This record gives sequence, C-alpha cells and structure tokens, in this order.
Amino acid sequence: MAIHQAAQQGFSQQSSTYQRGRPEYPAELLGWLDHDLGARAGADVVDLGAGTGKFTTLLARLGAGVTAIEPVDAMRERLIEAVPGVRALPGSAESMPLDDASVDAVACAQAFHWFANEAALAEIHRVLRPGGRLGLIWNVRDERVDWVAAITGIITPYEGDAPRHYTGRWRQPFETQNLFTPLQRTSFSHSHVGSFDQVVIDRFMSVSFIAALPEQNKREIEARIRALRDVYPALQSETIAFPYQTEAWLSERIR
Repeated sequence: MAIHQAAQQGFSQQSSTYQRGRPEYPAELLGWLDHDLGARAGADVVDLGAGTGKFTTLLARLGAGVTAIEPVDAMRERLIEAVPGVRALPGSAESMPLDDASVDAVACAQAFHWFANEAALAEIHRVLRPGGRLGLIWNVRDERVDWVAAITGIITPYEGDAPRHYTGRWRQPFETQNLFTPLQRTSFSHSHVGSFDQVVIDRFMSVSFIAALPEQNKREIEARIRALRDVYPALQSETIAFPYQTEAWLSERIR
C-alpha cells in the first residue's frame, strides 16, 4: 500500500521538528503496556509506524524485545539515532518483514489512522502469535481548553484528505472483521510541558499536512498561531503545559 503523500512528504521534511515538538507519554501508560498489552520483559513486540522512536523508547524501557517498523526513511534514521540498539526495519502495516506468528504484541502509537484498513489488520494478525494483542495509542489534544480549540481551528482547513484520528474512521476495519476482539478503551490525562516554540509551534508545524504545504502557507499558519499569544494569557507564560488525553485501545487476536 502506498504511503499517503502528506505522511511521506511532511514527515520526511519535518522529522527533526516532529522529534522536538511531539509529546512523550504519561507514566501511567507503562502499567497498561505491561499488564494489558503484554509488552513486558522478554516479550517480542512490534512498534508499527514507529516514527522517530518516541514510543519505541517507552517499549524498550519495559525490557521487551522491540522491532520498530517505519516506512519513511527520514523518520527511521531519527529513530536509529534516538534508540540505538533497537531493531529498526523498513516496512508498512500491510507488509511487515516478519515471520508468521513471531511476536506477542503489536503497538501503533500516533499511527493507526494512517493505515486503518483490512489488509493492515490481516497483516497484524499474521505476525501475532495466538492470543497476541494489538494496542493503538494516541495523544489527543484536549480541545475543551479554549486556546487548544483555537489552534485546531487554524490548522483544520488544511487537512485535505489526510487521515485523522478524530474522525473515528480508523475504527471501521474492526467492524467488518473476525480476526480481533472488540476494542477496549483506556484514557489517561497528560501534559506536554515546555516552551511555546516547542509544545505549540514545533508541535503544529510538524503536523503532516501542514509540513507538506508550500513555505508561504507554512509561514502564514505559524504567524496566526503565534498571534494567539496576544489573545490567551495561558500562552504568555515562559513554560506552557499543553493538555492531552492519552487514549489506549486494546484488542486481542481471536484465532
């Protein structure tokens, strides 16, 4: 399956900005990964769509044997620098360079909406051992906060046909298959703390469909986001706490 242009172009151009601007994951997620997903010490785990390795690092901390699969070369190069020693392979959700029934768990962090299709589920099912588990994780912006909603209002008109988590379309393949159990959701509150440039500017300029725009458009969007500091006092602090809800979805291989 072809990689969506927004992902291929945007993530290739902005891999360093992505690494700086994307949040880590809440400490509470470690317990879920260990107990619920089964990504514990000694387990064989795939980080699918691993990007620059932010989530790979978390899996490695648990002592699991991690294989990171990432199709975008620039992102995978950042991952190899960030998480030395982890096995990092080119590949896609629909074609993983792994043997049948060879892993205990597959995790997709910030990624599954890019390849939410029946072929990907079939491939994930192929590489999982019987009883293996699939975990889907997203850091979701908390748009109950006024300035977060204002940023979303600036970037959304540019998304085009890029797959997005918030639409919920990523759930559709699960509704027509008999390979996995129904999804179960767990949620954790989380904040990305840092400077305005890091947690706001770098975060949104690394959004795939923004990063893929012509330079003039990107400069205009950045200027509009920076102008929000004059409107919202919370953005005028030296340190910003950007609010997220971390969603963790779990499903198990049926047969």
